[in-house]
Amino acid sequence: VQLQESGGGSVQAGGSLRLSCAASGFRFSSCGMYWYRQAPGKEREFVSAISRDASIRYADSVKGRFVISQDKTQNMLILQMDDLKPEDAAVYLCAAEQCPIWAAPEKDIWGQGTQVTVTS
Repeated sequence: VQLQESGGGSVQAGGSLRLSCAASGFRFSSCGMYWYRQAPGKEREFVSAISRDASIRYADSVKGRFVISQDKTQNMLILQMDDLKPEDAAVYLCAAEQCPIWAAPEKDIWGQGTQVTVTS
């Protein structure tokens, strides 16, 4: 049972990155699917989510710039990040939350994170 993020890197302000979160060993789309981020010295903060009822939410700070989506065939969660700002720099983590027992052996599962750096 694992979540693995990829797609992070360094980009100039105004640029774009596409993060992916690949799930293995469980049915990701049956859980709440979340993106969080954590910058040095700051608390982890919510970025975006696709809830179990398929509703989509964004943090106010990323609305209009980030788009969350899922690829059920690949068991994957995606975060398209456009118009990146220096304040978006952080480690981005994906999580599966509130997984039903028939979809995953654990209720909550976290990835290790991928670093996003935004230079001005």
